Amino acid sequence: MKKLIHALATLAFTVVLATVVSPDNASAATKIQRLVSPGGIEAWFVQDATVPLIAMEYSFAGGSSQDPAEKSGLGYMVAETLDEGAGDLDSKTFHERLERRAIELSFSATRDYLRGSLRMLKENREEAFDLLRLSLTSARFDSEAVERVRAQMLANLRRESTNPVSIGSRRFWEQAFGTHPYSRQPSGSLETVPNIQIADLKDYLRRVLAKDTLKIAVVGDIDPESLGKLLDTAFGSLPAKADLTPVPDVAVAQPPKKFSQVVDVPQTSVLFGGPGIKRDDPDFMAAYIVNHILAGGTLSSRLYKEVREKRGLVYSISESLIWMKHASLFAGTTATRADKAAETLDTISTELARMGSEGPTQQELDEAKSYLKGSQMLALDTSSKIATALLQYQTDNLGIDYIEKRNGIVDAVTLDQAKRVAKRIWGQGILSVNVGRAPVASAEQPAKN
Repeated sequence: MKKLIHALATLAFTVVLATVVSPDNASAATKIQRLVSPGGIEAWFVQDATVPLIAMEYSFAGGSSQDPAEKSGLGYMVAETLDEGAGDLDSKTFHERLERRAIELSFSATRDYLRGSLRMLKENREEAFDLLRLSLTSARFDSEAVERVRAQMLANLRRESTNPVSIGSRRFWEQAFGTHPYSRQPSGSLETVPNIQIADLKDYLRRVLAKDTLKIAVVGDIDPESLGKLLDTAFGSLPAKADLTPVPDVAVAQPPKKFSQVVDVPQTSVLFGGPGIKRDDPDFMAAYIVNHILAGGTLSSRLYKEVREKRGLVYSISESLIWMKHASLFAGTTATRADKAAETLDTISTELARMGSEGPTQQELDEAKSYLKGSQMLALDTSSKIATALLQYQTDNLGIDYIEKRNGIVDAVTLDQAKRVAKRIWGQGILSVNVGRAPVASAEQPAKN
């Protein structure tokens, strides 16, 4: 691994360097720099001249948790309209500028963050960052563009209203979080999206877009000095502090609880989960490894073997740990025939309970560690993926040297620690939601040749 190099003292901003393993070559090194622009904008930066591209990911605290209950979907609509014209450029002209220079600019809203992504060729960096500046500081919110986006949102919501996976997801989050903002889908509902006005979009930007919650990650072919100037171009004129509505911490509803909804569809969707573990918990990595053993999306996971291979109840099944600023949970999903839904859920519940009572074996733990250490590097094979990962590490407060330390953290997990956290998370039962035909109705369906 290469030695750390000194920051360039002649530059008008600060760069702190850390050395980590490169995803492209385990013997090479990627320097993650903590860069502070002349205007005080901080970013994590990897200078990479392999190809003449620059990728930037950034986020502001807020997300859909800042939506008023009666205007759920507000943050999502803001994200969908920020690139629909800005300054003296209407939507058509703004998109023509992006397309002419092959600039990719997009926004999204999660429950906790308003996020953005920017990709460009090195030669088009000045125009790309200036268009970003316009979208953040001078979004037009023209009525034609807003109504077009609203119509698209409502069309998607109408489609989701008959989709069993979407119905189940909404019901699961409602049951898990009650009246907390996390219970609402970021995309809003058919009842709330029509309530959102242009004034609401502008007020959301005023409250959310600010430098004190801004996190930035950049990977690409640009020198630190030039990047510092461009960061000031894009973000320098934003307000110093956000005006966020406080969001309380919340505990996931305690299992076991079962809910079902009858919808006339060929397959029943099954969603299940329960209280999880916070990202800053000392046992988080142990939980992450156990979750991989249990249902990490690989063909060797316990749930895949029990539910798919042994019983043939489903085609696929997966489960993830989900951690947010104010809550954490585990959540999984699968689909099966309506007359097999009860057996499927019973099998899932039994296997989760077994993990809770017995924990993993030493062999399972060792194999999971090996897989997770290798897959981490293989997953970071593009500039955009690296930038996305670095932004996540920042929002999770993991430190700029996290990639370097991660494999050691994985190796340090003991079998006793894994068993303890398995009991803590998966030994308490589950919340479940079934959406599909009633079993009797399904059994009456004529057989197909």
